[in-house]
Amino acid sequence: MSRIQQTFEQLHGRTALVSYITCGDPNPVATVKLMQTLVANGTDIIELGVPFSDPMADGPVIQAASERALRQQVSLTDVLSVVAQFRQDNQTTPVVLMGYLNPVFHMGYASFARAAAQAGVDGVLTVDCPAEAIDDLHEQLKLNGLDCIFLIAPTTTDERIKLIGSKASGFVYYVSLKGVTGSSQLDTTEVSRKIDHLRQFIKVPVGVGFGIRDADSARRIGAVADAVIVGSRFVQTIAEHPGHEAEALAPVVAELRQALE
Repeated sequence: MSRIQQTFEQLHGRTALVSYITCGDPNPVATVKLMQTLVANGTDIIELGVPFSDPMADGPVIQAASERALRQQVSLTDVLSVVAQFRQDNQTTPVVLMGYLNPVFHMGYASFARAAAQAGVDGVLTVDCPAEAIDDLHEQLKLNGLDCIFLIAPTTTDERIKLIGSKASGFVYYVSLKGVTGSSQLDTTEVSRKIDHLRQFIKVPVGVGFGIRDADSARRIGAVADAVIVGSRFVQTIAEHPGHEAEALAPVVAELRQALE
């Protein structure tokens, strides 16, 4: 049983809080402390962003975080090193790498999967690799005990949802709106309807992200989803408090965890 599956089972029906931060923002050393802060304040699963020069699914907040990390030459290898450091003190909280295919392809699928598993990664989400083209990477992830996590958009057809359902493990990430991370205009009724539809084809938990920024939106989505995924709000908080990132982040995470209770 993977750490992600175990985490959802231990929640006994409670909604998971999946928290995203960009690795290397503001710097790799601070990232480990920020990951620890997320867990201490109620995060169930960490999504760690791999900095990339053209993060097409991300809005301006996370794009800026990637740029800050890349200015410090933070690479995929550095990201794995950060996870390994985090694992020295935490062997239970799942860590999912969220990023784009190019760095993984450059490292080589087999080499990446082995290194990720050795570092303590639990799942991988490559935003720009569609289910139809992921077989080679999927095979290597599976061989190394890593969950392969997929995005599902409001426009995804039933045919593709079935394909994703046949390959997905850990959880699936439902994008709650048409747009990029940090967008607004969240329609809870439509999200609820879509999740009911997805569960006809998807057997793993369904997490919902994009557009969840405060306690109210977290509470509303948490009532219908297995997990609430928050990123831009946390990344923005980090950016606004240089030198005091962890102290500023803690109450924001705690507020959202409280909303899910």
